[in-house]
Amino acid sequence: MSSWPSESASASEPALGMLEVDSIARGVFVVDALTKRAEVRMLRADPVTPGKLLLLFAGGVAEVEESFDAALEAAGQSVVGKLLLPQVHHAIVPALDGVASPVLSGSVGVLEFSTACATLGAADAALKEADVTLMALHLCRGVGGKGYFAFCGSQDAVEASLDAGDLSAAPEERVGSELIARPDASVDWVLERL
Repeated sequence: MSSWPSESASASEPALGMLEVDSIARGVFVVDALTKRAEVRMLRADPVTPGKLLLLFAGGVAEVEESFDAALEAAGQSVVGKLLLPQVHHAIVPALDGVASPVLSGSVGVLEFSTACATLGAADAALKEADVTLMALHLCRGVGGKGYFAFCGSQDAVEASLDAGDLSAAPEERVGSELIARPDASVDWVLERL
């Protein structure tokens, strides 16, 4: 039996699985299959442009891996994106749950990608690369299926994280990469609203 999004994230959820499915009906079928396979917590089941369903779930490493395999099998040819992060960075799941972003400190990096899977994989790589703080993470909704995230820290840490995030995705998935060395307070205001 699975638990649902109303529960808060915990350290017992070190793994994350994501699928983008090209059919909403098939996506609902996939949710049933993956939640029956192992105990995982559904974080998202969002319809996104153009008519896809984004599925995101968290849990223990073994459980997420089992559910991920079941999801791939159930989805078959309808999978258009997939990502398995067995040791996801500790800031990712709380950010997906809508935890308030921290106050801007230092330089800011912003990365944007054409898919949710590329965005989440890049966020994980960027956060693991250097001592930076996640400020915003947005997947798909309202942005044509794209995703973006922003983080802050010392300029050298932000530069290293930008490079790691960019390199984690295929060139055709990269949309934008920006470094803001001395951000105005308006940048913090914008990031709170994105």
